[in-house]
Amino acid sequence: MQIVIIAGGMGTRLRSAVDGLPKSLAPINGKPFVEYQINLVRKAGISDIVLCVGYGADQIMSYLGTGHDLGVNIKYSVEDTPLGTAGALENANTLLGKEFFVTYGDSYLVLDYSDIAKRFVESETLGLMVVHRNEDKYDRSNVVVHGGKVVFYSKTERRPDMVFLDHGLTMLSKEAINLISDDRPCDLSQLFGRLIQNKQLAAYETQHRPYEIGSPKSLEEFREFIEQKEDL
Repeated sequence: MQIVIIAGGMGTRLRSAVDGLPKSLAPINGKPFVEYQINLVRKAGISDIVLCVGYGADQIMSYLGTGHDLGVNIKYSVEDTPLGTAGALENANTLLGKEFFVTYGDSYLVLDYSDIAKRFVESETLGLMVVHRNEDKYDRSNVVVHGGKVVFYSKTERRPDMVFLDHGLTMLSKEAINLISDDRPCDLSQLFGRLIQNKQLAAYETQHRPYEIGSPKSLEEFREFIEQKEDL
């Protein structure tokens, strides 16, 4: 299994808490966040990692190298100007396999990755989004699911049946890259919209809550979470 980690953002909300470091290198109990993230997916059986980097790229690449010391193989896709999350994915096109996971450089997602991959194949769709029945608990819900598929997704619009949250992990077929527009920057929400329009975005519901470090508050929540774990 292959995973793409999109980690090229400026991380402006977190800047004051990490002394200007890229979010991936945010120090947590003596290790940068990205190391926890890589250890998590490696234990799930994923060793092929594509890291999309921009801000702080040299620092991230210098720390991780090829990933050999962490038991994985890392390839880098570097953006010189902000491309957006979908633009970063398209920029990494030549490094992508036939199917791959996509997540963000500030997300820590405890999931059954093998089962998600199995369900993706069974769905016969171009994409599968992991969702959590959130009802605005951890963040504002942004997904409507019906009949096992995502039928509506928006970061701004609200609907009464919008009770699910985009968990932060999607699985895509490489064919889905063709649906990314030429606009730059281009967000993954645009790609999700096109997949939904074509009825090509399946949903996978998880009961696990998502963790992320996009803000000082969520960074502290993650720090508290890992302090309860001995093997991270």
